[in-house]
Amino acid sequence: MTHTGRVLVIDDDPTVAEVVVRYLVHDGHEVECVADGPTALRRAVAAPFDLVVLDLMLPGMDGLEVCRRLRATSTVPIVMLTALGAETDRLVGLETGADDYVTKPFSPRELALRVRSVLRRARGALVPSGPGAAPLRDGDLVVDVVAHEASLRGERLALTAREFDLLAFLLRHPRRAFTRDELLERVWDWTFGDSSTVTVHVRRLREKIEDDPTAPDRLVTVWGVGYRYEPAAEEEDA
Repeated sequence: MTHTGRVLVIDDDPTVAEVVVRYLVHDGHEVECVADGPTALRRAVAAPFDLVVLDLMLPGMDGLEVCRRLRATSTVPIVMLTALGAETDRLVGLETGADDYVTKPFSPRELALRVRSVLRRARGALVPSGPGAAPLRDGDLVVDVVAHEASLRGERLALTAREFDLLAFLLRHPRRAFTRDELLERVWDWTFGDSSTVTVHVRRLREKIEDDPTAPDRLVTVWGVGYRYEPAAEEEDA
């Protein structure tokens, strides 16, 4: 399965944009670049992309608003470009729906690798084949790892690539507690990074699978450790 695709780069800095485009094209992607949010939104509707590289510092409509509007109608993977040390922007971007981020100044090679990783996961390339590829089920929650779709009570869930990966991973390991660093390594493939990324994705996932996200029954917090998936089906059968 190919891990290249059509990528939309949104950045108003000509120098940064030129470097990003050059590296992504060299990595095999078909790349289009725009310099402002409104144009990016129009292009995303007119010609759907496989992934978006989004700079948060844009003129007029900033990157967070672009991300928010994209997420209103699409689950296209989004990799943010953020300023070094701008932790608040990163967390707000993840809350808004971004899948990953790279901080400036960044290594173009690191960005290319992150893009490939997100595309690979978005296409379900890490899903095992054979009997292990059967849909994962927990009561009214179904995760079809082959189709890369999840549904709750028969209604399809709009999950980003990272949200889907996190949910599928936890469903495969019910009642086992994981630290944020463990989830960062096993779901994100990061051996280092900001573990608050996990916290943000857990919160977003709870909003989509829990009846009351403030009092979760499935994706529960294990105080002093991290998170655990508690199967609803087991509770009903008890």
